Amino acid sequence: MNCPYCGFSDSKVVDSRPADEKIRRRRECIKCHARFTTYEVVEVPLLMVEKRDGTYEPFNRNKLIQGIFSAIKKRPVTIDMVSEIADYIENYYANELKTIAPSREIGSLVLNKLREIDPVSYIRFASVYKDFTDIKSFVAAISELDDNNGNK
Repeated sequence: MNCPYCGFSDSKVVDSRPADEKIRRRRECIKCHARFTTYEVVEVPLLMVEKRDGTYEPFNRNKLIQGIFSAIKKRPVTIDMVSEIADYIENYYANELKTIAPSREIGSLVLNKLREIDPVSYIRFASVYKDFTDIKSFVAAISELDDNNGNK
């Protein structure tokens, strides 16, 4: 960190405290003893979503949440549960240090979470995500859900 007054490249931290999702640091230049403030923020890498057609777009948390909300309409799923799913998706890719997420993989992660929460929401989301085209697709998904829950 260069001193903004004399340009010297060494300083010491005098005070450090959190401030609005950043760390505020008071520094003192070793050479001229001038004090200045710096802010430290965590750099989160941009997550790109690879769409089915091969194009890429930046991950959009709101778009994910809207997709989940369309599946949970009039179901006993809370806003907090939906936020937890979105947090899980973001944290999953951050922890894996991945910068590209295939949309299929994101959809699978959401389906796994919805399966745990509400079977009807799971089927609704799966019908769009898996692009059901006929009744057989619905029946197969429901049968799979019943088999996984031990309701044979």
